[in-house]
Amino acid sequence: MNITRLGWAGLELEESGASAVVDLLQDPGIMVDFVGEPRTALPGPSRPGAAALALVTHLHADHADADAIAAALAPDGVLLRPAAADGEYLEVVATKGAEQRLAELGVVQRIVAPWETVEVGPFRATAIPAADGFGDPQVSWVVEAGGTRILHAGDTLFHGWWWRARMRLGAIDVAFLPVNGPLVDLPHRQPPSPRPAVMGPAEAASAAFLLQAGLAIPIHYDALHRAPTYVQTEDPAGAFLREAAALGVAARVVEPGARVDTTAPRSPSVPAGY
Repeated sequence: MNITRLGWAGLELEESGASAVVDLLQDPGIMVDFVGEPRTALPGPSRPGAAALALVTHLHADHADADAIAAALAPDGVLLRPAAADGEYLEVVATKGAEQRLAELGVVQRIVAPWETVEVGPFRATAIPAADGFGDPQVSWVVEAGGTRILHAGDTLFHGWWWRARMRLGAIDVAFLPVNGPLVDLPHRQPPSPRPAVMGPAEAASAAFLLQAGLAIPIHYDALHRAPTYVQTEDPAGAFLREAAALGVAARVVEPGARVDTTAPRSPSVPAGY
């Protein structure tokens, strides 16, 4: 399976002529009012309109860019996603925009429950439980194709399902883990929590260790952050490499738009200067 890291938390997967996208983000839209303009690139898939499969871990706009997903999918492509949030306006406002836009664009969607597996072309995708930092429905995805098994953890908090994921689905070759550990102050979640809304470097490294991942790659950092609304932890990628090395976990930074080399040696490495 060929894997390209896109922007923020996005991935493009390619196998046997088919492609899939995960947590695609190309246009932050109204999010710029809260977190500012993107600070790093947000590249799209290499073959727009060709993806057989799109996956989203949850329906927040930075993980479910509806227009980008619609443009990425082939005419017969499908979006796999968790269930919709329910409740009053302030409970669901963070997911409502993506829900409405996906419906307007006519994106074919399938709701997938935790531990459910769906096969689309060469891709076998299993949703595993995850814990959203704002109380909205979220899953992580384990995707298998061409003899490679990856995990994409969206922007989950640390939790206790890592062991079960490995027990039920097998060893993870490459784990893509959020590392920015932000403190967040948003109008629909008040008072703001004094605890991070996403895993930080130490928690992400611990998750990779429990998964016994062959390689761990940080995602969900640097592109979006602006005080006082959304403030990431200091040096998230560098701190993650250090934490992973301390646990004996092979880890590597992959820049947006770059392909993941799954054949390179997987010894823990920390860049010079860290």
